[in-house]
Amino acid sequence: MRIIKAKDYDAMSAAAARIIAAQIALKPDCVLGLATGSSPVGTYKKLIEWNHAGELDFSAVRSVNLDEYAGLTPDHDQSYAYFMRHNLFDHVNIDLKNTNVPSGINGDGECARYDQVIRDFGGIDLQLLGLGVNGHIGFNEPDDHFSLGTHKVTLTESTREANKRFFASIDDVPTHAYTMGVRDILQARRVLMVASGANKAQAVKEAFFGPVTPNVPASILQYHPDFILVADEEALSLL
Repeated sequence: MRIIKAKDYDAMSAAAARIIAAQIALKPDCVLGLATGSSPVGTYKKLIEWNHAGELDFSAVRSVNLDEYAGLTPDHDQSYAYFMRHNLFDHVNIDLKNTNVPSGINGDGECARYDQVIRDFGGIDLQLLGLGVNGHIGFNEPDDHFSLGTHKVTLTESTREANKRFFASIDDVPTHAYTMGVRDILQARRVLMVASGANKAQAVKEAFFGPVTPNVPASILQYHPDFILVADEEALSLL
């Protein structure tokens, strides 16, 4: 495990973007596992900037996203498919046919289909993650066991509360989601996590300086052979 300490959110975003850009330069047709939420937005902005400057080429990149809300269509403005188009895909020269987000409306058969997409790609070269305040990765919530493949989850109240700022009210926040499993994430050849802010400090401490436990899903990354945490000073403040 490597920890890169950044001064603030902007520095964290730039450091993470450099790692992703290096992966694309090394393997132009790489498979990127992508994340949503506020944490990676700054990273995506840097990647867009470098693409527009002609320094980064997404034309052969393939991508698989971590998760999607159950029940939301791709054109819903709070779906993660919409988020990815708005925050990255519409602004770089990636082929949309090479981008993949779990469907929130295909039913439970989506799980097997999405696992097959990942297998057909030959696995994930670099998986980008955020970190939930309860230690979740993707939508893998605290549990009594680590999940395997893509599956449907019931979102905890803390996760729904954290995400309600994107919706009109807590009642509009979906109660379920489809997410890659912990196994899928752990099998990525490299895992990159971004964490920012004092509200993530306890989760960082428990995940990477506490026991490996499914009650803190991110803790399994202690076992990954090529895991990088890029975090700002506030997120690392309890270490």
